[in-house]
Amino acid sequence: RSSDLQLRNMMSQLGTKQDSSKLQENLQQIQQSTNQIAKDTNKYLKELGSLPPPSSPSEQRQQKLQKERLMNDFSTALNNFQTIQRKVTDIEKETVARARAGSRLSDEQRQKDEQLVSFDNNEDWNQMQSQEEEAITEEDLELIKERESATQKIGRA
Repeated sequence: RSSDLQLRNMMSQLGTKQDSSKLQENLQQIQQSTNQIAKDTNKYLKELGSLPPPSSPSEQRQQKLQKERLMNDFSTALNNFQTIQRKVTDIEKETVARARAGSRLSDEQRQKDEQLVSFDNNEDWNQMQSQEEEAITEEDLELIKERESATQKIGRA
């Protein structure tokens, strides 16, 4: 439940000013640890199912009810986690698409500027290019690629 809350909190920061590579790393780390916990829990529930039943009928009923409750709780938690994972993936895909669209717009604008404006000296040209490069940097593009990769990994999980 605590990882569920952490994921929801991080998810709300995706695509906002609080979004960062650190947030992405933390998000991925929590998702991986939650996946491991889910695998371990599934294994333990199977082991629980293979235990010999108690001798008394009332203990058998109690064990059966406890096992059903554990399995239902686990199933609910797993479904919640998967829902959050899908939402995170969708948000990351949207963020990547917006960033790519912004990058294309930057490229299109640069092409228009190159066609429509002539500069008297190289200083003006260099100043314009450096301003455009500030809009979307190589670091931004690298972040986009990392997010795409993380999104694909989550989608495969």
